This record gives sequence, C-alpha cells and structure tokens, in this order.
Amino acid sequence: MFAIGSQRRLFDIPEGVAYFNTAYSGPQLNASRDRLFLAAGAKSHPWDRLPADFFDDAERVRVLAGDLFGGGADGWAVIPAASYGVSTAARVLEPTLKSGDRILVMSDEFPSNVLPWLSTARARGCEVITTAPVDGDWTTAVVAAVRPGVRVVAACHCHWTNGAGIDLAAVGAACRAVGAALVLDVTQSLGAAPLDLAAVDPDFLVAAGYKWLLSPYGMGLMYVAPRWRGARPLEETWLARDGADDFASLVHTSDRYRPGARRFDGGETCVTTVLPGAIAALEQLSHWGVARVAASRAISGSNSRRTSSTSSGLVMALTRSRPVAAWIGRGPTKVPLPTWRQIRPSASRISSPSRKPLRLTPSSPASSRSGGRRLCAG
Repeated sequence: MFAIGSQRRLFDIPEGVAYFNTAYSGPQLNASRDRLFLAAGAKSHPWDRLPADFFDDAERVRVLAGDLFGGGADGWAVIPAASYGVSTAARVLEPTLKSGDRILVMSDEFPSNVLPWLSTARARGCEVITTAPVDGDWTTAVVAAVRPGVRVVAACHCHWTNGAGIDLAAVGAACRAVGAALVLDVTQSLGAAPLDLAAVDPDFLVAAGYKWLLSPYGMGLMYVAPRWRGARPLEETWLARDGADDFASLVHTSDRYRPGARRFDGGETCVTTVLPGAIAALEQLSHWGVARVAASRAISGSNSRRTSSTSSGLVMALTRSRPVAAWIGRGPTKVPLPTWRQIRPSASRISSPSRKPLRLTPSSPASSRSGGRRLCAG
C-alpha cells in the first residue's frame, strides 16, 4: 500500500510496464502533456500573446518552488539546466577565489557539478581536490575534507550512481565553520526527498527538472542564498531587468534588476513549450507533498529490494549509506553486473544497461504492484 495510493492513472504508462528508472528520466504526467500541447498550439496565434505572458509562467514556477522547498518565491531562478546553475555559481564565486584556494568535489560525480569548477580553478590558480567515501559513508568523508583552505564545496544530496545519501545539514555546518561556499546539485533528490533548506543553508542549489520534478527537459531550478542575490549573473537577459514588462519603454534600458534571484534566470525564461508542463508537474507535487512522495517511494523501494534479493537467488550489494528517494544502488566492484533476466527471468527489458551500478529508482507511485510487468531500470 502506497502512502498516497496508486497514481498510475495520471501517467501514460502501459499496464504491462513497471518503470524503475526515474534517476534517468521521470515519466511525464498526462496533465503536463496536455498543457504542453495547448501551449505549442498557442504559438500559431502570436497576436494573442500579451506582455504578461513573458513573465507569468516563471512567476508561478517560483511560487510553487518556494512553497514546496522553502526559500520563498524570490529565492528561486528558472534555469534551462543544472549545468547552467552550477556555471552561474562558479561565475559568482570566481572573483572571491585566489591562487592556492581549494575546491572540493566528490569522486565519480556527474560532470555538471565538476566541469565548471575545473574551468574556474584554471582561471584562478586554484586546486580541485576530490573526496571519496570510506566504506560507503559519504557524509563523514565530505565533512572531513572540508578544512581551512577549502573555499568551495560542490556536493549533492545523494550520489547519482547509486543513491548513497549525504547529510547536507552536517556538510553545511562544516562549510560555515571554515568559510566555504556550498554549491549543491540536487537533481537526483529534489521533489523525491525532504530537504531542510534553512538547516542546510547552501549558497547555491540547482536541480534539473526532468527527473524527480517530473518536468519537461530544458527546465531547472536554482536557489540563491540572499547573500549572493546582488552578484553579477551569467547572462544579461532583458527579462530580468526592472520595468521589462513595459514593452513601450524597452529602449530605455534599466540598470536595475528585478528583485531576488530573478537576475539569474536563463534567457527566454517563459518558454511556452516547457514551463506549462513544469507548472502542472509542480502543482501535482504540491498536491502530493514531498514527504508523502518520499514515504510512497520508500515503500516501493522496500518492495523492489525484496525482488532484487530473492529472484534467481541473486543478492545485490547495496550501498551502506542510507539511500535517498528510494534508491537501490549497487557499487560497481561488489559483484559483476547482472542482466535483468538474471534478476527476474520474466522481465523483457532493462533500460540503460551500460552503467555499472545497477539503479532501481521507482518513479512517483504509479502502481503498488510490479509482478508480471515489463521492468525498466538502469
């Protein structure tokens, strides 16, 4: 029994499929699909588009993000990708760095939270150092590595390869103790696991929307702490300027930004073929509640663990760190990667077979039963 019941009717998932690969891409809600279809059609009548339409969808996204995750609407920027958000953070923090400063990243981290720091380190003469878990414990490893001289810590809520969880409140406290900026990529947990934004107090937090936020590809969120909201953005979109909604006065360029984190928005913010679908998804998440979604996925993850540990006599080696968002991950060195037929002979397909750690990441609670269905994991 799921904490919020089966939601399969809200998705276009065939009865014969059980989807366990939201870590790769979340399924689209039917409501998002319908709104995107209408929005795409509206482009055929551009004369109906008003100045307010260039802003309203982004403002709705901000309000929903603030209500769901904290930080208030003014704390959130609407961005096209996690890499855009991390690059923005790197742009803001780069002038604060000097030769010899250290930037801490996690081993085997997704490139979006590594590549911008490599470029920043080259530009400022900094050193990028990498930390790895000890016996599966990421929190202890990251906190121990946050020492004087570390000026930036690039981390996540759960590791993207296997879901190993990290105590971000402890990491945030360690960063504040040495004056390091904390930049988080929470793409693999935001919307699926509770996050106490006030307790963690990150400088920047980014998430791509196409996974656990169930949003279209090309939409992401970035939280910016108040202490950085006066910084120079990555790009100078006219939509972020004060008075931008007065189209008759756009030739009188304003040197003032709109309030909060809006200056950090990506250009052409209100993409009509993206944001309407994201709004529908965030509204559905608000209706469910992140805590209830996490509880539902925990039950789904428990059921999946029983399947993975009993079918065909195969016992999967799970990470020792507590997983986030009902992840079930297997480290790459424990046992050879099995095929899904070894785990469950009746299965007809497994997605993303090339990745070494096998990930079972149940999506929103589409069904409480997977027996007899085609199982899709990665």
